[in-house]
Amino acid sequence: WVGFLAFGVVSEQLKTRFEVAQQQANTKDVEEEKEVVLPNGIRYTEMRVGGGDVPRPGDLVVIDLQGRVAGGGEAFVDTFGDGKRPLALVMGSRPYTRGMCEGIEYALRSMRNGGKRRVVVPASLGFGEDGADFGDDGAQVPPGATLEYVVQVDKVSIAPA
Repeated sequence: WVGFLAFGVVSEQLKTRFEVAQQQANTKDVEEEKEVVLPNGIRYTEMRVGGGDVPRPGDLVVIDLQGRVAGGGEAFVDTFGDGKRPLALVMGSRPYTRGMCEGIEYALRSMRNGGKRRVVVPASLGFGEDGADFGDDGAQVPPGATLEYVVQVDKVSIAPA
């Protein structure tokens, strides 16, 4: 039994390392950025096309996210950089993590692990007519604001049962 278990553990580690290497090999920076407009009004531009899995409902997704009101202003969420923690979420679950909105979930549905996008979210799929107040940092999103995000998928995995 011990030999069988050891074989299973080693083969799983090799498979995981192979998958990671494959994902990294298939991840490519975009040389010519082209804007895509979805029927719901979300616009995005690929900055890097990921080579890994596409998140499905119920998957655990770890992302880096920077969001601000369109036209400039201070970021109301920013997890990029040293000492900052990425956001973890389960695809399709609500309420959203701080700074997330329905529009970002739409954008994530077609991204791959390792991908990075610039996303413009209309107010109807952002924080709507209520806006948002992130109190502790003093960051606010006014009602009816269009939002600009940079989102990067760091990891996609099956959520623990």
